[in-house]
Amino acid sequence: MKAVVDPDLLASLEKFGVADGAACFNCGTCTAVCSLSSEAAAFPRKLVRYAQLGLREKIMQSPEPWLCYYCGDCSETCPRRANPGEVMMGLRRYLTSRYDWTGISRLFYTSKAFEVLSVLVVAALVGAGFYAFHGPVVTERVALNVLAPNTVVERLDLALLAVLSLLLLSNAYRLFQAVMGNPSPEQRPDSGGRQPSLLHGIPLRVYLQEAKELAFQFLTQSRFAACGTKSQRTQWYVHLLVMSGYSIVFLLVVVGLRWFQTDKLYPLWHPVRLLGYYATFAILYGTTYAILGRLRKSRAAYAHSHASDWTFLILLWLTAFTGIAVHAARLLAMPLATYLLYVIHLMIAVPMLLIEVPFAKWTHQLYRPLVLYLVKVKGNARQS
Repeated sequence: MKAVVDPDLLASLEKFGVADGAACFNCGTCTAVCSLSSEAAAFPRKLVRYAQLGLREKIMQSPEPWLCYYCGDCSETCPRRANPGEVMMGLRRYLTSRYDWTGISRLFYTSKAFEVLSVLVVAALVGAGFYAFHGPVVTERVALNVLAPNTVVERLDLALLAVLSLLLLSNAYRLFQAVMGNPSPEQRPDSGGRQPSLLHGIPLRVYLQEAKELAFQFLTQSRFAACGTKSQRTQWYVHLLVMSGYSIVFLLVVVGLRWFQTDKLYPLWHPVRLLGYYATFAILYGTTYAILGRLRKSRAAYAHSHASDWTFLILLWLTAFTGIAVHAARLLAMPLATYLLYVIHLMIAVPMLLIEVPFAKWTHQLYRPLVLYLVKVKGNARQS
């Protein structure tokens, strides 16, 4: 198959954070020092070269950008200061935009104006909707479920979940097609030189055999700590904190809202209350750690921050902070403050969900384990 060359690819990647890719002269130091690189999946040198040559489809089909967890060793040892770790990060943003059939992800990553405007528009719509349709305002006591009945909010949550799932899974399917759908003829000697699709050519049993890998990596992201450095293992712990905290909040809000949003205060030792406290601490600690790291540029991964990185961290931090602020106002028996903070909380949490989950940073939580799973499936299929 002839390779299609895009001469403007490297220039277009600059909008996604790939600023120093042209400086690379392909010495291979980055690949040599990377503890996650292997003979079967060598990176980042190969991907940097693809970008330089304008091999857009090669990048689309490559799993390697998602196998990199940005420990920073490659960027710290690069003799040309080409920052290969940030190139891989920029390629992940670029690929996320290519998988997204709506085009929203590309606009979000390449236009700061759209990024800010999209957050403000969604927040304004949430605020306007609440203003127009809220229930009675009880001022004698805190009655959040009178102002915003949890049964109504629950139905809206489920509708939002359905939309987000459709968007995220449809984009993940496009990743699936890109990574699995274009094997070389030598991988399938019975193809007669044609390009058969592995998407339909691998038996279902092979996919099922490796399903545990998908579940394990999704829940633990254990490859994050496989770099072997102390700082990367710390980064993995922080990542687990944020992920576990956010997952708990998601389950409490979407699945258990009737028990989570009540006008009755649970005892301090109640499981719902303890889970809420843990989730808030985990998110606030993890996001504060990352924000301070980026401000101090304490490690290679924090030395260069794309605008979308800041949007993600700030929205997530504010979501957790306003959530605990609502709880504090309830404990202090301040009805109006509780209602106002609740609306502000929703005006931050909903844009974060609508934008980050299907189109931006949160996609990595699905794409990384999915690609690791597909690599295993591909390997087993070739052996069998």
